Amino acid sequence: MANNTDLVPAEMGIADDCSILRADFIQELIPSAERTALLYHLTFLSLGEFPKLERLIRAQTIETQLLFGSSEALLLKCVGTSSNLVTSLFPILRKAVEKNNPSLAVIYLKKAKQWITDITAQVDIIVERYEKHNESVKTSTSDVYQEQKETKEKKDKKSDEMKGLEDALLKLNKDLEILVCKMESNEDQIERTTARLNDFIRRFKAFHGHWTMKVLDFFIGYPDAMKEFEAINLDAQLKRLYSEKNILRHEQWNIKIKLTDLQLQLANCKIRLGEIPDPDNLKEVQLCLSQIQQVLIDLRTFWKKVDAILSTLKDRTFAGEELVDMEDMKDELLSSIDAGKYWKRFGTCCQKAQGIFSVQSRDEYKFLEINPSSLSEEERNRQYLSIKEKLNHIQSRATGASITQI
Repeated sequence: MANNTDLVPAEMGIADDCSILRADFIQELIPSAERTALLYHLTFLSLGEFPKLERLIRAQTIETQLLFGSSEALLLKCVGTSSNLVTSLFPILRKAVEKNNPSLAVIYLKKAKQWITDITAQVDIIVERYEKHNESVKTSTSDVYQEQKETKEKKDKKSDEMKGLEDALLKLNKDLEILVCKMESNEDQIERTTARLNDFIRRFKAFHGHWTMKVLDFFIGYPDAMKEFEAINLDAQLKRLYSEKNILRHEQWNIKIKLTDLQLQLANCKIRLGEIPDPDNLKEVQLCLSQIQQVLIDLRTFWKKVDAILSTLKDRTFAGEELVDMEDMKDELLSSIDAGKYWKRFGTCCQKAQGIFSVQSRDEYKFLEINPSSLSEEERNRQYLSIKEKLNHIQSRATGASITQI
């Protein structure tokens, strides 16, 4: 996903990032948000018997809960702003155009810009908090390794069981490295093909389009340009690449599930031998937090581009210091305003993600109420199997959603 937050001129840059046109991009943070609590739970099961590490994990988990609560509030604000655009801004703009009243349009465009300014400021704060928290989790992971080093008993010979598990983990990690290289290559092809499609669309609109139609196209996806032969071919390539991406992502999920299984078996084996297990799941938590942070950065980019387009609408309502006559561009302005259904979809996606954060921050950390040292191996395994089932369910749902979107 793109992470460039630099603003570009509204008329030239609105086609620069196809990912920003997808109203459902915000949903990509949902699997990471759901997996985070499960990975913390696994970490709790494997390291919670060691008092110093239990306190450390509790502190990080509680901080994540608080951060998810703030993320929920941010997404709720996005839902409200999207609703305001649909129910307030667009109807007022339509009325202003129909009555040739540019001053009314300017007043409400300024209000919309203030809504967006408030959101981007809040996103900046949340992104910075994710950055700091992820560094804190990374430090905690290092602390686990240090504690592991200090308390590990010297053994001349490892058990056959532990050696077999370590060898299996080593092979799976190598398989994962190979898969990650394939995914990076696939992502690079997607970016290059997207750039070619964007370049074609930009040239097409420069030749055929009026500025008001460019504003419309930001929201509805360039319908005329996409009928051209070159665009059809590039779009087909993108669909194929996204299909490959989904297959690779599915393979990655499967490997990670197998890794999680072996990691817990190895952790139980080490606990029996009096050793501290590796903090593998805590490292996976870092990846989930980074993925959530990246989607929020994309959210900031989205709102900044919308802000640039609203600025263009406002500026075009003036000629120098004078208000212009809207009558000549009435039809095109009305077409641009009719993009409300796309905002409804974006608002729905934000609301779904907000609901996930609400559940996560409220319900999914009840394992903290339990003393992990009081768990029997049977109960530990029962909880593990429950977590594994939930992780598989997240994988299945995320893969199915990707297939639906292609």
